Amino acid sequence: MELGNQLILLGAFLLLLSIFVGLVSSRIGAPLLLVFLGLGMFFGEDGPGGIFFDNYFAAYVIGSIALAIILFDGGLRTHLESFKLAAWPALLLATIGVVITAGLTGVAAHWLLGLDWTESFLVGAVVGSTDAAAVFFLLHLHGLDIKQRVRSVLEVESGLNDPMAVFLTVGCVELLLTGTADAPARLAVDFAIGIAGGAAIGLAAGLVLVTLINRLELAAGLYPVLAMAFALFTFAGAQSIGASGFLAVYLAGLVVGNRRHRAAQLIDRFHDGLAWLAQMVMFVMLGLLVTPSDLLPTLIPAVLIALFMVVVARPVAVVLCLLPFRFSWNEHAFIAWVGLRGAVAIFLGTIPVLAGVENASIYFEVAFVVVLISLVAQGWTLARAARLLDVELPSSPKPVERIDVDLPASAGRDLMIYTVAPDSPIALRGARRLLQLEGTSLVGVVRDGRLLRPRDLDRLEPGDSVLLIAPPEQAAALDQLFAARPRPVTDLSLFGEFTFDGELPVGGIAEFYDLPVSEAERATPLAEFVQARLGRIPSVGDRLRIADVELIVQGVRKGRITRIGIELEPGGRPRPSLARLRDRLRRAFAWPQRRLGWLRRSRADMADAVEPGQRE
Repeated sequence: MELGNQLILLGAFLLLLSIFVGLVSSRIGAPLLLVFLGLGMFFGEDGPGGIFFDNYFAAYVIGSIALAIILFDGGLRTHLESFKLAAWPALLLATIGVVITAGLTGVAAHWLLGLDWTESFLVGAVVGSTDAAAVFFLLHLHGLDIKQRVRSVLEVESGLNDPMAVFLTVGCVELLLTGTADAPARLAVDFAIGIAGGAAIGLAAGLVLVTLINRLELAAGLYPVLAMAFALFTFAGAQSIGASGFLAVYLAGLVVGNRRHRAAQLIDRFHDGLAWLAQMVMFVMLGLLVTPSDLLPTLIPAVLIALFMVVVARPVAVVLCLLPFRFSWNEHAFIAWVGLRGAVAIFLGTIPVLAGVENASIYFEVAFVVVLISLVAQGWTLARAARLLDVELPSSPKPVERIDVDLPASAGRDLMIYTVAPDSPIALRGARRLLQLEGTSLVGVVRDGRLLRPRDLDRLEPGDSVLLIAPPEQAAALDQLFAARPRPVTDLSLFGEFTFDGELPVGGIAEFYDLPVSEAERATPLAEFVQARLGRIPSVGDRLRIADVELIVQGVRKGRITRIGIELEPGGRPRPSLARLRDRLRRAFAWPQRRLGWLRRSRADMADAVEPGQRE
């Protein structure tokens, strides 16, 4: 009994310490996941804490639960438009890309570790996939506004690539244990069944969960618990029948997050906190599981494998998979750099240990070192890489303050509560502006603690809380009315010097700026012209070079371009090029070079100040 209390106390202490240390680490830019991992190592067997933990089975079970929760939360937060935008490139990266990365990494492992080919490819399989927890967490934590297409590819790929990594890992383990000739063909069939089954189960589970939420009359606090339990049931059920539970739970979250139901806000907030808890528990536990002293024999080869994967294997896989989709070279480079490895690699490293494979500890140790290198080198430089490679967009305005009150789904409308921002379009304007939106009803306004009826209002003031009932499709228009106006872009090179409406005929701009546009295209709206020339689904930040100018996509709504900027002298702005990259790297290293030069001069001056007889 006393031991149980001590374990609870220790677990709670580690979680609290993770939160407080995370607050400090975020100020210096350290990846929080690395902090959680470091805390586990600090309190582990070789650290001052001295906690001995080597239960790989418990780590596997806890890791499975945590990954299921994280993937479900990732699906909840993936918009269907983003999924459609990135589906095919992300799918190629999640399948063929993982195979290429694992294969090239396996070749490096063969030469560096002296393993046979099957064992080497098992090393590549364990570390071959990007980590959903790391990618979702770091992209949202840094608050980066990067090109939507690039962000979507990274998020969707990390949500879809776990099945391929699991398949490759289990396949290599089975080959090592059985060595049968028909194993590859049988595993390929099992993989196809697993992917098809996981997709079918995930989509069906998402629809069933939405139906249950809308039809069951539960206490408000039980809806998030229902979603969590159903997500874990989906994951475990798919795994039990040979389907991919990772794919199933991600797709289930995608369906729930993009379907209308009564508990959307409750479930989103609950699972946001639950995903944080899952990440903290998983990384602290994996830090406890590793013994740093055991890493020493394989440390140098593991570091070289990690560097090879970051510099060679991942970039080659990205370029080969994304070539058909017209990504620019700087987008290729950023997607390659954000191939973050995290808990999934360490989690997969436990499979050979549990299966009893010979030299099983090597796979776990290499995976751990690879994750450390990835979090330090890639996670710590994520924001800098986005700026260096020109995939960062101007900062978005502060999100509108809106509270959704869930009404029965059959009502077809939502109760929304907005706070009027001082510089929003609706501030200091007549309240009747709201009633111009179809189906929108103004319930009342709370001002200075008093509820004002619509007929008593002549205007809205900053700080007012406005209660509205409106169809969900009007939410975007209402958000624009209540949101703060976008701040002017200080760096005009990001979005161009001038802005045009997407419906403007391209002929007028072509004539004014002397652009080579055919007579048949002159009557075409500018949005359609740019989208046709791009040859893909547009996203904010896309650029189209026409003669001596560049057209820049500034706004997209429902897959259609709404605003376009024009940059008149793109040659005068440093564009993402190898020369520019070289200049930026030179500037980045200028400070340490200056410091080293000062140190050399200081040492030389000190040496000159010493008398000749004293120098000996």
